[in-house]
Amino acid sequence: MASKVKRQPRRRSAAAGAALNGDQPGLGQAERHNAIVQLIMSQGTVRTEELAERFGVSMMTIHRDLDTLEARGLLRKSRGVATAVATSLVEASTAYRMTQNVPEKRALARAAFEFVEPGQAIIMDDSTTGLFLAELLPQRQPMSVITNFQMVLNALSGKPGVTLISLGGQYYQWCDAYMGNLTINAMRGLRADVLFMSTSAITDDVCFHQAHDTVLVKRAMFDSAKRRILYVDHTKFRRRALHALVALSEFDVVIVDDKTDPEDLRRLERTGVTVAVAQTNQEEDAG
Repeated sequence: MASKVKRQPRRRSAAAGAALNGDQPGLGQAERHNAIVQLIMSQGTVRTEELAERFGVSMMTIHRDLDTLEARGLLRKSRGVATAVATSLVEASTAYRMTQNVPEKRALARAAFEFVEPGQAIIMDDSTTGLFLAELLPQRQPMSVITNFQMVLNALSGKPGVTLISLGGQYYQWCDAYMGNLTINAMRGLRADVLFMSTSAITDDVCFHQAHDTVLVKRAMFDSAKRRILYVDHTKFRRRALHALVALSEFDVVIVDDKTDPEDLRRLERTGVTVAVAQTNQEEDAG
């Protein structure tokens, strides 16, 4: 029995590895799903026709596979391609975003935590940086946290001194968050001390996002907060997305990591916003 347990991970790893390196027909459904995710996470974007050919299945089968994986929030389907990375039209899945720029996101969260005070009502959007901030928040309780992001709700559920307010609405698996008119109307009925949010792209000193529904929710959050804080890692600058969200100059504070290009920092400072630079090499306090 012990030998079987040891062999199973090697078989899965070999299947995924073969899919990354070449054709891999004849896999079972579970193995194929795992290999598809590994391939797309590795390459970022893959055409559906290429996936069908590589795995030796019909287009109908590969579309069913991708529908299943998209429903699990592991990838996105769009116009004949499956994607893990963000494009100007499609935001990356939460599963993929959680693997990207983790040291920078932790640094941004530590810097954002310095703006948190006990007794505040805090709004948090569906950005993955917020998950790292959520780990720190109980240290400043009591507080109320308003969010549409299921992962933040899960992270803070049951924490002493933290009152959670969940913004309902239509649930989207790919971002593990609630969107739509119900979410927006719920947000408009609340007021908070501070908002922590991120964005997919910054172009010409304006925040952009790929999804119109997401923009509407983020804007409602922005309008409901007394103080607005944006945290973005260096990869967001000069990236493009379809829908304008808000100008950088409308934020009270913009937090960036120390890998941000000096020219982008100068542009930020010219907007008049307060800029905080998070140090990625800073170790978290022991204990």
